[in-house]
Amino acid sequence: MEGMTLSSDKDLNRLDNSGFVGEHGSSCHSSPACAARGPEEGGDTGHSGTKLGYIVTDVPPWYLCILLGLQHFLTAIGGLVAVPLILSKALCLQFDLLTQSHLISTIFFVSGICTLLQVLFGVRLPIIQGGTFTFLTPTLAMLSLPSWKCPDWTQNATLVNTSSPEFIQVWQTRIREVQGTIIVASCFQIFVGFSGLIGFLMRFIGPLTIAPTITLVALPLFESAGDMAGQHWGMAFMTIFFIVLFSQYLKDVAVPLPSYQRDKKRHFSPIYVFQIFPVLLGLSLSWLLCYVLTVTSVLPAAPSAYGHLARTDARGDVLSQAPWFRLPYPGQWGTPTVSLAGIFGILAGVISSMLESVGDYYACARLCGAPPPPQHAISRGIGVEGIGCLLAGAWGTGSGTTSYSENVGALGITKVGSRMVIISGACTMLLSGIFGKVGAMLASIPIPVIGGMFLVMFGVIAAVGIANLQYTDMNSSRNIFIFGFSLFAGLTIPNWASKNSTLLETGIIQLDQVILVLLTTGMFVGGLLGFILDNTIPGTQEERGLLAWKQSHEGGTESSQLVSKVYDFPFGIGTKYCNVSWFHYLPACPKRLSCDNRMDELKAAGQKNSVKASLERNFEICADTRI
Repeated sequence: MEGMTLSSDKDLNRLDNSGFVGEHGSSCHSSPACAARGPEEGGDTGHSGTKLGYIVTDVPPWYLCILLGLQHFLTAIGGLVAVPLILSKALCLQFDLLTQSHLISTIFFVSGICTLLQVLFGVRLPIIQGGTFTFLTPTLAMLSLPSWKCPDWTQNATLVNTSSPEFIQVWQTRIREVQGTIIVASCFQIFVGFSGLIGFLMRFIGPLTIAPTITLVALPLFESAGDMAGQHWGMAFMTIFFIVLFSQYLKDVAVPLPSYQRDKKRHFSPIYVFQIFPVLLGLSLSWLLCYVLTVTSVLPAAPSAYGHLARTDARGDVLSQAPWFRLPYPGQWGTPTVSLAGIFGILAGVISSMLESVGDYYACARLCGAPPPPQHAISRGIGVEGIGCLLAGAWGTGSGTTSYSENVGALGITKVGSRMVIISGACTMLLSGIFGKVGAMLASIPIPVIGGMFLVMFGVIAAVGIANLQYTDMNSSRNIFIFGFSLFAGLTIPNWASKNSTLLETGIIQLDQVILVLLTTGMFVGGLLGFILDNTIPGTQEERGLLAWKQSHEGGTESSQLVSKVYDFPFGIGTKYCNVSWFHYLPACPKRLSCDNRMDELKAAGQKNSVKASLERNFEICADTRI
């Protein structure tokens, strides 16, 4: 889910939007004939009922791939930048903007790698990977332990020398601890994914477990968002105003922009710019306003004055200090270290991230014209996300990776579900991670502007968690009790534990750290209570929301040929190459139908006349080496 999704469920499926480019009501991006093409050729309507210009297996023109790939990157920027900026204070880096820019560049670079792995070898759907908010709460809880709290002198800008060995040692020891914890916890996700256990776990985890867990990802961050926005409430509210204006009030307003097509040459097409880039436009306008107020000396120049941090020059000259080119690499902050306390906390984030991603897979398939993902594709997707978290830990992004639901929503807006577009977006992220000036520019955004963005972003994430209750019967006193108690306990217990840590001491340091991290992680407390209560208090499947939950993740009967075309490995892996008998028995590998089963399937679908032709094409299908 990570990042933010400012549209409703209706918007996500784009049932009330005519498309990204609404030329005479058409959402096609190629020729007028595309509307007549079948699912194999790109004229599919998907599962959302809206016509797609390109489905998941299509390859749009190269220029469209580049432009839409850049759009996906810009859509994900809010979530990508937010993670290192939130962690900077806990890592003692709030006054080291150059290192913050390096963290931003690193998360761009790793997200590009993880997206390529997911699209090519994971679930194989057009879905962006990026830093996850579910790891933030346990990470902040771990870094709040007495042994990892920042020294007092790092909180004073006048005492911080960012190039001194002492300061470098302070922040690098902390990020190395976060790295090691993420690497170890990611092994659990890799095992759950590639072993096929994710299907087993989903039997016991329903909406009443997921709702408090996701909601408690965002609610504990209210203090961070308030502190940042409070540096200048005027600029913070201005940022909120722009984001809300673009994402809610102007989302259906099309802006005529020049475009080019071979048959129409140069002309103007209506494009839903406000709906596509609400966060980017809101940040840019607020940032520009801060610059104008800085140049005109409206904002105070004195560092101690209220509103000084809204100045564009208040965060130093990081843009000139940052190198033009910098290649992030594994272990760039040193050898990762591991503590038992952090591992258990991060595991709660891993489980939450997996559950969110499964929902994103189904939504993505529905919007890009693909059949619902089979079990092997889901298992492979979760396993590859685990590999992505391992890479994020090795590179030192400060977070893991997960699927971004705001980019899933963008598929419904653009009506282009091609995975080649996402591959293009991943390459854009890789290049942005190498160009050091990009990260430096984003690290210099005024703090109140960031705070305003966080107020909107965290509010939406909390609402997304609560929205899972739509599957349950909320007229049931049972469900009201489980959700209310889990949510309130997830706020109360961590607050008490953080203030009374001495009462939890057992005499064993390692055990004390584990207990303190778990009890100060709200999403773990709330999610665990929701899980236990939902599986022990009597209730029907319908009352618990498990039936509606399952039905929302089911699709119609799809031909094995179409499922194979979308979800099988690329480049002929498992068919032409590495085609061994035991390969198809692995939980994360696609299963092949026999010729008899293929004939039965085609007959059942009323395609008797094509049985012979289909069987003759079996060899060609099995030898497919395309992406």
